[in-house]
Amino acid sequence: MATEEERKRAYKAFKKRLKLARLDDHSGLSPGSKTSHIGGVTPPAGHPAGIWEELAAEGKLKREGGGVYSLANEI
Repeated sequence: MATEEERKRAYKAFKKRLKLARLDDHSGLSPGSKTSHIGGVTPPAGHPAGIWEELAAEGKLKREGGGVYSLANEI
């Protein structure tokens, strides 16, 4: 079990990684739509693997399979 502070740091790191992945995808040179189609990412290293399952159990993250998670509150 992770502490509340550890879960907050991990969740913040996850959101930052997802944001950067979307910005990277959005800035591509491909023609057409400039919206990102990235819905989920693998969690950042540096946090225990079980913390992502805890965040999913809390309803903050959603398991996408293959070690990929997405934000649960997004459509």
